Amino acid sequence: MLGYTRTFGTGIISAIRSLRSNPAAAAASATGVCGRGHRYMSTQSDGEVRITKILQEKFPLASSLKVVDISGGCGAMYEIHIESSEFIGKRTIQQHQLVNQALKDEIQAMHGLRIFTDVPKQ
Repeated sequence: MLGYTRTFGTGIISAIRSLRSNPAAAAASATGVCGRGHRYMSTQSDGEVRITKILQEKFPLASSLKVVDISGGCGAMYEIHIESSEFIGKRTIQQHQLVNQALKDEIQAMHGLRIFTDVPKQ
């Protein structure tokens, strides 16, 4: 067990030294899955706009809709918050299935999707 800890610890130290000696590698490793840093702008990405438009068409009664690219802007993973009276009387799984069905073509190109649904407060 001690040998494993030492080897593991040495590997981490070696990786840190490597990143310190090569600033370009350090920058590349910090950019994430899509090769770009985190987006700090408040404008929506093309993917966010496309998904928002699809969901607005599918759920015209939605009182609240927010789509966020949580993969740093490359479109690999999105988080969706949607509140619609169309979800009244449906279980959470059924609500999520409706969203998944609306986005079935877009989901093919995604790594992941977080869905949060709700009904309007009366």
